[in-house]
Amino acid sequence: MPRRVLVVDDEPQIRTVLRAYLEADGFDVAEAGTGADALAALARSGGDLDLVLLDVGLPDLSGLDVLAKLRATSSIYVILVTARSEEVDKLVGLSVGADDYITKPFSPREVVARVKTVLRRRRDEDGAPAVEPDPVLRFDGLTIDPQRREVVTANGPVELSALDFDLLLALATSPGRVFSRPQLLEKVWGYDFYGDERIVDVHVRSIRSALGDDANAPRVVGTARGVGYKFLLRQEPSR
Repeated sequence: MPRRVLVVDDEPQIRTVLRAYLEADGFDVAEAGTGADALAALARSGGDLDLVLLDVGLPDLSGLDVLAKLRATSSIYVILVTARSEEVDKLVGLSVGADDYITKPFSPREVVARVKTVLRRRRDEDGAPAVEPDPVLRFDGLTIDPQRREVVTANGPVELSALDFDLLLALATSPGRVFSRPQLLEKVWGYDFYGDERIVDVHVRSIRSALGDDANAPRVVGTARGVGYKFLLRQEPSR
């Protein structure tokens, strides 16, 4: 079954071009020209949509407002499309739950590549061979279950976004190892990620906030200044 993408942009020409390129690559495409139409389309979809290409500069609701409303009820993949190149816009968008961003003007082929990268990031391709389940990772006061995609601390379950979970898991599978930002981008976002490497910092802050990890005296995710990040806890023996 083809993956379904919702293209949200107030410019009909952009929607038409993106639809043509996405459909040529095998995607099923729906369109919306306003934030309200996008939310209505998502509500009607019944969970059948896989990804939203969401323009930030919509005529009614801001794309960030749409994203915030969407994240209250859904973990669907979202790529923000913005005509504003300021880094703050990108990071604010990603901090409220976007999986990636694209800045206008863009190549439609790049958009298709980014869509495929995001969809591939956390979902097996159709027909992928079965693999042995990843073991549950247990640390002092923290448990990470890769199969159930669950994180539990001494205070109970923790809600993480899909991308935050992937980043935490990438660090936790190699406790004590320092990963540079480019290495984490390669492991979590994929080889063909085009964005700014500081996106890693945004998601580390989000992980620390969710885990109650003090950035000034971290217990779980440490900073290797000028390099990147490392997981600080020691893994407990397998049960």
